[in-house]
Amino acid sequence: MKLLKKYKIAVLIAAAAAFLLIYQSQEQDSGGGKADLLDEEAVLMEPEPAETTTDQSAESQPEELIVDVKGEVKAPGVYEMKPGERYHHVIDAAGGLTEHADAAQINLAALLEDGMVVQVPKIGEVPNELTQQPAGAHASGAGGDKVVNLNKASSEELQTLTGIGPAKAEAIIAYREEAGGFKAVEDLMNVSGIGEKSFEKVKDSISVK
Repeated sequence: MKLLKKYKIAVLIAAAAAFLLIYQSQEQDSGGGKADLLDEEAVLMEPEPAETTTDQSAESQPEELIVDVKGEVKAPGVYEMKPGERYHHVIDAAGGLTEHADAAQINLAALLEDGMVVQVPKIGEVPNELTQQPAGAHASGAGGDKVVNLNKASSEELQTLTGIGPAKAEAIIAYREEAGGFKAVEDLMNVSGIGEKSFEKVKDSISVK
């Protein structure tokens, strides 16, 4: 009887130990499952990367600006500039101001625009109405758009024409005096340094009467 009693006690102890091991194993599995679930929730809650938006205004902006520089700069002409550049950049590109330039009449910090005309006046000169305006933006008067008369215009007035700087303006005046005036606007191509391409740029802005 004592042996049987000892056997039962041993069986109960073994059963209790087995139950304890099974219980601990289930707790570990349950804890691991919770950790996995938390990891999955954390992944789901991570914010998605923001989509890169395209700046449409930047796409519509020209890659280069064409600016016509006239007047009191060392190298008047048409220059290719970059968007965002300012008046002082294109004046530097044109060799800088001459000693006769009146820089006080120009806003050197103003932004450039495609197709604009920047004319630097002389000291004491009244700025022309076309100075620092986009090309083609003629001043309006009683008769409509302003037209430059080749037979009457001063050097400064001639320089308001696209592609005409101080040197070409003086050449036009010299031809006018030698030839007794322009008979037709096409005579402008007889002036040294002015060809068909230059004439095409100004033909709608000039007259001889």
